[in-house]
Amino acid sequence: MSTPRTVDRAFETALYDTADDALDTAASLLAADPAADAELGRRGEEFVATAWRRGWQPADLVRIVRRELDDVHVRLVAALIRTQAPHDRARGPRWAAQLDDLPDAGTTAPPRTDRFSHATAVLELYRLLLRLPALEPLEAGAAGEAPRRGRENRPESRALARIRALLAKAEATGYPEEAEALSAKAQELMARHSVDEALLAAQAQGSATSPDVPGACRIGVEPPYEQAKAVLLDAVADANHCRAVWNEPFGFSTVVGFEADLEAVELLYTSLLVQAEAAMTKAEAGQRAGGRKRTKTFRQSFLAAYAHRAGTRLRAAAEAATEAATTGAADATLLPVLASREVAVTDRVERMFPQTTTTRLRGTADAAGWTEGTRAADAARVGNHRPLKRG
Repeated sequence: MSTPRTVDRAFETALYDTADDALDTAASLLAADPAADAELGRRGEEFVATAWRRGWQPADLVRIVRRELDDVHVRLVAALIRTQAPHDRARGPRWAAQLDDLPDAGTTAPPRTDRFSHATAVLELYRLLLRLPALEPLEAGAAGEAPRRGRENRPESRALARIRALLAKAEATGYPEEAEALSAKAQELMARHSVDEALLAAQAQGSATSPDVPGACRIGVEPPYEQAKAVLLDAVADANHCRAVWNEPFGFSTVVGFEADLEAVELLYTSLLVQAEAAMTKAEAGQRAGGRKRTKTFRQSFLAAYAHRAGTRLRAAAEAATEAATTGAADATLLPVLASREVAVTDRVERMFPQTTTTRLRGTADAAGWTEGTRAADAARVGNHRPLKRG
C-alpha cells in the first residue's frame, strides 16, 4: 500500500465523519504505517496554508485550537505553523511578531507517546482545521485598497518607547490612583503620537489627504469574563480613533484603524487588562475580609464597571490632547486630516462587516462589584455604556 494512499484512506475515514469509531479506525491505519508520517505532516502544512488563504493568522489558529482542543493540539499546530512558515510569502511585521510569539522550537514539538495516540491527536487537529470558516481578510490590498505606507524598516518611535515605560510603571504600582494617572498620561501621549502620524502621512502626500489607508488586527479576548473584556477593548479602541468588532465564538475582536493607533490599542488594552485583574484581586480580598465570598457576578460587574469608567477617562485624555494639538496654526491642516481618517476607518469597518449586531452586558447586577470596579478606574459617577459591535 502506498504511503499517500494510507493518508488518503485515514482522511476519508476520519475527517469527514465525526464518529469516535471512525477516528479510531483512521488512527490505527496511520499508526500501522510509519512511512506515512512525512506525508501526514505535509498535509498538515497544506491545512495551515489553506487557513491563511481563508483569512486566519498564526495567533488566530493557536487561539482557536486552545479553545477547542487540548495542550497537545496547541503544540502540534505551533509546530505545523513553524514548519510551513519558510514556504510562505513575506507578510509583514505583525505576522512575523505572531510567529515569534509561538512556543520556542525546543518546546513546540509534542511529546511522542504511542503512535496510535499521536495519530489520534493529529486527526483531531486536522478535523478542526478542515472546518474553519473564512474570516474577514486583514491584509492591506485584500479588498482592493491601495497598499499602506510600510512600517517594516521604521524603528519604534520615542513616543511609543515612553508609552511602554509609563504602562510598565502603571502595571507595577500597587496604588490604583497612580496606575490611573500613569495610564491617562500614556493615553495623552498616544493621542499626540496619533496626531503626529496623521500630519506626517498628509505631508508625505503633499496635501491634507493621507496616502495611508486603515489597517486591521485581531486581539484575543480570552475567557473568563470575555464580554467585559471585550467592552474594555472597545473603549480603548474608541479612545484611539479605532473601531472594534467582537467575534465571541472565536474569542477575538477585530480592531480597525491606522497603524499608529492600532499599536496604541494593543499596548493599552494589554496593560489595562493586567491592571484591572490586579485591582479586582485586591477588591476581592477586601470583600472576603468583610465576610463576603467572591462570586462570578462580582467579578463580571467589577470588570464591566472598570471597562466603562476607564474608557470615559481615556476618551477625555485623548480629546484634551487632540484639542490642544489643533489650536493655532495647525488647524487648517490637521482638522481635515483627522476628519478624513475617521471617515476612512468607518468606511473600512462597514466594508469588512456589512452586518453587525449589538449586545448588552450580562451578569452585571452585583452592586458591590460595580462600585469597586468603578472605584478602581476612577471615583467619578458612572453613566451608560455603549453597546458592543459584534460581527
